[in-house]
Amino acid sequence: MAEAMIGGLVRGELARGECILASGPRLERVEQLAAEYGLEPYTDNADAARQADVVVLSVKPQRMEKVLEGMRGVLKSQALVLSIVAGARIKKIQTGLEHELVVRSMPNTPAQIGEGITVWTAAPGVSDVQREITRGILGAMGQDIYVEEESYLDMATALSGTGPAYVFLFMEAMVDAGVHLGFPRRIAEELVAQTVRGSVDYYTQDDDPIHLARLRNQVTSPGGTSAAALYYLEKAGFRTALSRAIWAAYERSRELGQDAKAYAPKEG
Repeated sequence: MAEAMIGGLVRGELARGECILASGPRLERVEQLAAEYGLEPYTDNADAARQADVVVLSVKPQRMEKVLEGMRGVLKSQALVLSIVAGARIKKIQTGLEHELVVRSMPNTPAQIGEGITVWTAAPGVSDVQREITRGILGAMGQDIYVEEESYLDMATALSGTGPAYVFLFMEAMVDAGVHLGFPRRIAEELVAQTVRGSVDYYTQDDDPIHLARLRNQVTSPGGTSAAALYYLEKAGFRTALSRAIWAAYERSRELGQDAKAYAPKEG
């Protein structure tokens, strides 16, 4: 996701490569990014962070405590911290870094091609200028939605952040069914991909989209093939299973945040 952000900023000419500092534990990886985007590679987070006006946190939630500890107290006083770490609360980041200017966001994987959507919120001290900077960075990955309440971030993690996984599983199941019917896999994949793409485009073609139920009814003739298929999906609990899956992702996001709350910075 960090590379998606870097690529979007460079391609969109929102930032020059030489103005970006990338830090990671593997030298070969940051050197690869340096070769591709012309940025400055680092393997020490603190060395990179102390020079930055905007610090982006893009690490696994389980690594967050160690990363924050290594950067504590080194940031510029007016630096903006932008987190894309699932479940990491603003308060957790503020405490871990001893720094108040924090934005929390949740993008999703289509950001890698500039078609993602990111939900974000900001700590009270974040200035209007810094909010605009945030919108510019997130806009490089696709669309963004600002929310006042941080609780929406856990919801977004479950719905849009994890959402591509549900879509890919659904598409995979459709492709496998097509192969079972007798299609070559290549043709089944093409049929499914364009069906999903076209359905989304059809839904979003107007500024005021038609309700999804009405669109579904348009392709469901009485006694027809769609009616037979949808009856089976409803009988099999399709909606319930998907709803429970999203709820499980939401609960896991909250659990990650509770783990974060349990962390207390070491003295010294």
